[in-house]
Amino acid sequence: MGDLGRGPVGIIGASGYGGVQLVRLLMDHPGVEVVYLGGDSSAGKPFSELYPHLGHCVDLTIESIDLDKIATRCQVVFLSLPNGLAYQMAPILMAKGCKVLDLSADYRFRNLETYKIWYGGERNDQETAALAVYGLPELYRDRIAEAQLVACPGCYVTTSLLGLAPLLKQGLILSDTAIIDAKSGTSGAGRMAKTNLLLAEADNSISPYNVARHRHTPEIEQICSELAGHDVMVQFTPHLMPMVRGLLATVYATLRDPGLVREDLATIYTAFYRSSPFIRVLPSGTYPQTKWACGTNLCYISIEVDPRTARAIVMSVTDNLIKGQAGQAIQCMNLMMGWPETLGLPLLSFYP
Repeated sequence: MGDLGRGPVGIIGASGYGGVQLVRLLMDHPGVEVVYLGGDSSAGKPFSELYPHLGHCVDLTIESIDLDKIATRCQVVFLSLPNGLAYQMAPILMAKGCKVLDLSADYRFRNLETYKIWYGGERNDQETAALAVYGLPELYRDRIAEAQLVACPGCYVTTSLLGLAPLLKQGLILSDTAIIDAKSGTSGAGRMAKTNLLLAEADNSISPYNVARHRHTPEIEQICSELAGHDVMVQFTPHLMPMVRGLLATVYATLRDPGLVREDLATIYTAFYRSSPFIRVLPSGTYPQTKWACGTNLCYISIEVDPRTARAIVMSVTDNLIKGQAGQAIQCMNLMMGWPETLGLPLLSFYP
């Protein structure tokens, strides 16, 4: 195990929901000291001005983004930024010896042409992108431990892939039959003011969005294809729910062997995640609720088989801001630093 000294850590993009979750969790983490919070629009403001409820424990000012200064002060840097900014910063920080965790989509794609198609922008950092390790510890734990750059997946992708991975890895489902019906709280859209996130718009209403064209679709397909060993397409539809936190992904897929029963899949899932401390495979007939995961880095998974349709039905639940964002990034940092995977991460929910 690595040395548990108080390693200096910085967060670029500390003012958003992802950033404040990182701050909250890292302030309680026994292995690090938060020494830098960075941002452009909020530079010069005390962090407590943005988030007064943390004023009693966070005595830091948001600073301008100076990569040279950040690299001299920080051993680990989290990039909690909108898409299209991290790839301009990560190569510089890495060249100066920093470990970098990117919470945006900038380094999630093996093929940068796919990134450009879905996100736009010109990329000339293929060499850096080739070093990036996909930050889903349950699938890539050993690679993350050796990485200098980790591309942390978002909440929809994390929750969906954790539900799908055993089915694909074991070849249990027919290709291209996976349908992901996912529902997320409004915090997944970030802190910027948007009409559809107003209380009067979002409350007492459920709404699908970006149907058949959501940016997370090619990212899910990339990892699914890697797990299956051949190209896989999925149908992914996200929905906005009238709640702040939480994400439920219900996955439907046709079984290759219609004789499989729920107990068969439960045995496979339990074995697949036997070394994953944040995965909870639920007993038969128990279905997860988003509230159970609220405030934790846990993912609750329930499996059913419908013998009438020969389909597996997998229900996967996370807190979109923790396991789906900041908590998973810290889980990856723990692995990169040689620390216990669970260090500094919550296992008990806010329930109710």
